[in-house]
Amino acid sequence: MSLDTSTLAAIGQQAGLCAVGFCRAEPFSETAQVLQERKQAGLHGGMQFTYRNPERSADPERLVPGAAALVVGALEFGAATSDRPDDGSPYARVAAYARADYYTPLRAALETIAEALRAEGHRAVVSADENGLVDRAAAHRAAIGWWGKNSNILLPGLGSLVVLGAVVTDAALVSADPEPVADGCGSCRQCLDGCPTDAIVAPGAVDARRCLAWLVQADGVFDPDYRVALGDRIYGCDDCSEVCPPNRVRVRHRHRAARPQDQQTWVPVLDLLDASDSELMAAFGRWYIPRRQPRYLRRNALVVLANVGEPAEPRVRAAVDRALREPDPLIRAHGVWCARRLGLSLEALSDRDDPLVRAELDRPVPPRGRAA
Repeated sequence: MSLDTSTLAAIGQQAGLCAVGFCRAEPFSETAQVLQERKQAGLHGGMQFTYRNPERSADPERLVPGAAALVVGALEFGAATSDRPDDGSPYARVAAYARADYYTPLRAALETIAEALRAEGHRAVVSADENGLVDRAAAHRAAIGWWGKNSNILLPGLGSLVVLGAVVTDAALVSADPEPVADGCGSCRQCLDGCPTDAIVAPGAVDARRCLAWLVQADGVFDPDYRVALGDRIYGCDDCSEVCPPNRVRVRHRHRAARPQDQQTWVPVLDLLDASDSELMAAFGRWYIPRRQPRYLRRNALVVLANVGEPAEPRVRAAVDRALREPDPLIRAHGVWCARRLGLSLEALSDRDDPLVRAELDRPVPPRGRAA
């Protein structure tokens, strides 16, 4: 017996999805054009993801030749934060969407739908958090939610605190796309006004060069213009979601969102800086880290330490001195910025002539305290 959309939706919901929608697998031509325009304008900030090849990620047939339909699913995640540990040590904050692995249960739920389609003789491929499909555009077309002004998809009654994915299949599940979900933002602009770096340059348009969520993932030197704005964030940024009224209502009133036991809201900065490469990858390897190099976790941690560390603490001084002696010039350079921002001496600094280090020595730094 052929599967219909109501049966597939029930399968997905039983597997843990909070919403399931369906649409045709036509190319997302308008989205591809927007991605190209923003890429040419530099708004991608070096981000690859769907920017790498917009024509590919906007065409479901690249994943499944003869694709006829998309089954789009959303999985909720919890956003209520725990209090910062009060033990006197510096801690770094993790964004809600990165506190646990939400994509594994999302993919598993989508896979149950794909398996049901395969059992009926159809081809079906799961895509989630990959370069292969523009998942937010798919969610909008499938009437999962509306485009928010911060470029996220907001689901009625749920907000944007979800992860999205889809099953691409050659099964002809729908003959037409559903009516789009009505815009729920109206005149609200709290996400635009609440972004700490003014990265939302227009409703629905984010300049990745200013977005803290991207900058912690970007290659090379952390942009000096946004180091102070990073504050205590080690990975991701929730500000535009936290001020969004639908999300604020959901955080107050909903309790059934996915809450894995291994959620990690706060990371001890000094422990991170003390850890070996293997320990860092074991603890944080599910995050996007440029070229899978733990040096970028240390880079981010040094920026955070510069913002929240107590210069009089011996472990802080030791961590900074270690960074100043680090053979890796990227770490050494960020150690210089951290030391200067904390008002600590540079006596331990080695190889001052490296270009990255020299640039930091010459750069104006907003101080936080006096030399220890």
